Amino acid sequence: MSSVVQDSRTAGRASASYDTEQYRPGKPITDWEPENELFWKSIGGKVATRNLWIAVPALLVAFVVWQVWSVTATNLKDVGFGYSTSQLFWLTAVPGLTGGTARILYTFLGPMVGQRRFTALSTAVLVVPLIWLGIAIQDPTTPYAVMVAIAALCGIGGANFASSLANIGFFFPKAKKGSATGVNGGLGNLGVSVVQLLTPIVITWSTLAIGSAQHKADGAPVHLQNAAFLWVPVLLVLAAVAWFGQNDLKVASTPFSRQKIIFKRKHNWLMTWLYVGTFGSFIGFAAALPMLIKTTFPDYSIATYAWMGPAVGALARWGGGWIADKWGGARVTILSFAGMAVAIVGVIDFLPSGGDGGSFHGFFLCFLAAFLFSGIGNGSTFRQIPAIFRGTHLKGLREGTPEYAKALKQAETESGAVTGFTSAIAAYGFFFIPALFGSVAVTSAMWGFVAFYISCMVVTWWFYARKNAEAPS
Repeated sequence: MSSVVQDSRTAGRASASYDTEQYRPGKPITDWEPENELFWKSIGGKVATRNLWIAVPALLVAFVVWQVWSVTATNLKDVGFGYSTSQLFWLTAVPGLTGGTARILYTFLGPMVGQRRFTALSTAVLVVPLIWLGIAIQDPTTPYAVMVAIAALCGIGGANFASSLANIGFFFPKAKKGSATGVNGGLGNLGVSVVQLLTPIVITWSTLAIGSAQHKADGAPVHLQNAAFLWVPVLLVLAAVAWFGQNDLKVASTPFSRQKIIFKRKHNWLMTWLYVGTFGSFIGFAAALPMLIKTTFPDYSIATYAWMGPAVGALARWGGGWIADKWGGARVTILSFAGMAVAIVGVIDFLPSGGDGGSFHGFFLCFLAAFLFSGIGNGSTFRQIPAIFRGTHLKGLREGTPEYAKALKQAETESGAVTGFTSAIAAYGFFFIPALFGSVAVTSAMWGFVAFYISCMVVTWWFYARKNAEAPS
């Protein structure tokens, strides 16, 4: 008997009635009933927690690879690379394009291959672009096209999020999904801050360096390759831990033919719109902020400030999932968009304009607020998705019946697929926001974001939050 719910045949099953061998690290699991309280307390909670805490550091370092160019690009001119500011913004943006595209593939591959195997393989493969980057960055004559290719491969790191979040959601009961995905996504998102905080430090370490040093205009040596080579052994260790420590959850194994139904679901597209507003903003602002500081307020240190925004957003995601579990996802999502809109208006007000040099501290504090509310919204929207699909599929069905169990399995399948797909499309924010800042006036782009957030508030209220809403969540 394999089921994701407690039904009339599994009610009251004790832990002794399960084949406990299958729950050991590295084993495939065929019996998984997170809604069964006895099962969850005796076996399920421990296994789910182990799989979660192995997934978190693997996802964090995948984000490091995805975001490594957000800091690397800011250092290239200093060591003799002759790229224009527009080209540097595009190097920052390219990983977002490949990351978003690869996420679409990873969304459906993860449940097909299994959490353990897919986490291990998708983590190990990231050593390839890092080694290439570490070699290429030592030579200022490296062609721009080569750097674009490396940036594109680094983008694959962002795809791990889609498979990780979709798979982890299957391990937890309804009441804990928001918190679990908030922890996984939030701490995974911290990879953005980690790379932006550590890169300016590790590139000064000569004892760590493999290869030749680069020199700034004043003759000071730096080792930009450290930002890439540092993570290679870490990735290999994490891949091994996932391979030997996680489980493949067979009940979550789903062929593409059963997942593709989400493209016919209206709420898949509506939640994608909302998640573009939350995560798309978070990851796009995180990618663009270092270059934005350097070009708009050049007197202020990127190393000192850039990492703070992503850190605030990542930790807020954790809290956003927990708050949404308590208060309801739709309410928290509306709050997050309202906060983001107000924060971006503040950013606009503090930008340099005409002869006015602007206010960096006002600009930066408002950006921190935007990150805060985007993180909260990241957690709340992922809490909404399973609630929406459960409500839609289970409407009118009686708990404990075979029809209920079948409908709940389909709801879980679709929730996982929608979670991955929305994250894939939202990841394009990593591409479009830096590219936008590199192509049009920053102020014009910011006003566009404000208008978009208002549209997200309207969608959330109409479909999910108002009285008699179509899908309360």
